[in-house]
Amino acid sequence: MTQSTERNLTVAIACGGTGGHLFPGIAVGRELVSRGCAVTLLISNKEVDRQAAGTVQGMRVESLGAVGLELKRPWRFVTGFARSYRQCQSLFQQLSPAAVLAMGGFTSAPPILSGRRRGAATFLHESNAIPGRANRWLAPWVDHAFVGFAAAQGRMRAKSCSVVGTPVREEFFRTSREAACASLGLRADQPVLAILGGSQGARGVNDLVTAAAATLLQRIPGLQVIHSSGTSDFERVKAGCGSLPGWRVEPFIKEMHLVLAAADVAISRSGASSLAELAAAGVPTILIPFPHATDNHQHFNSLEWVDAGAGIALSQSGTSPQQLSGQVVKIFEDRASRLAMSQAARSLAHADAAVRIAELMLKRIEGSESTKMAGLPDQRESTVKRTLLVARS
Repeated sequence: MTQSTERNLTVAIACGGTGGHLFPGIAVGRELVSRGCAVTLLISNKEVDRQAAGTVQGMRVESLGAVGLELKRPWRFVTGFARSYRQCQSLFQQLSPAAVLAMGGFTSAPPILSGRRRGAATFLHESNAIPGRANRWLAPWVDHAFVGFAAAQGRMRAKSCSVVGTPVREEFFRTSREAACASLGLRADQPVLAILGGSQGARGVNDLVTAAAATLLQRIPGLQVIHSSGTSDFERVKAGCGSLPGWRVEPFIKEMHLVLAAADVAISRSGASSLAELAAAGVPTILIPFPHATDNHQHFNSLEWVDAGAGIALSQSGTSPQQLSGQVVKIFEDRASRLAMSQAARSLAHADAAVRIAELMLKRIEGSESTKMAGLPDQRESTVKRTLLVARS
């Protein structure tokens, strides 16, 4: 982080819906706060957001009433969108944000549209290799877009776009294995496996791992496991694995940086934020992409990981518990290969992602303010009118 400089600027960051949107938003928010900005995080009413928001310090947190688009119940999305937009209008009248940054997902559109209507600079970040629907729709209307993968840049119809990586909280880069193991009550001289289903859990991963658990403990002496099951699957996974020696099941892990710093190997979904955190910690990973992700984006994310040599990818439907356990054992037994995967994972990390986003945002904001002070025409008002016409059509 940079040394704080008082700017008297307010920035709103829409980052609700999943941990994959929220935690990168927090990382950018921290960087902006360190540069003298007042930051408000706009999250959803989901339980995962409320739990994660409890770790936020130095930033205001507000919940929006938006809901995701369901083709079977589109009216819920429309009413949620309208409610969220009204909330943003009321909140922004109070805050007068100089900029609005959307991190993707269903909470993004109302703040961006409301921000543009009030003349704020607008930005979005797309973390996946295949941009999500909300970001694809919003891209032409924002002042600048940021992407995590170079592959996404050509799929965004933004006026300007930068490849910056996905922001990760700085503790993922600076936590030692010894300190992490001590904090988690693990033995640093024994192997550690992390199982990560993402902030909302992953039944397919949980089922595979539960079925493979006994074999893993038998074939990897002294194995210690931290299993993030997701809230909805917690009781079921705990019943299947919770009594096994060295196997710890948690519904949600707030201090994920400690888990990844301690882990020798991980089994994970391939959400972009999870991959960014795994890269920062340099963890060799077996990826099991969520097969029903929109546009199959987790599969394309996993290709970036596998192509770099940071781990392997397995199909959820095409992998047996025996095959999964075999791959895990193989990575643990081949230390040289494991170290090479760790180095490859670190090569994918973007330690300066939050810094670059903050710097580019402030440069654009302060340049815009200079333009206004010089009495030059600002093109935002006409763009806002066009945006609202599209939103109503």
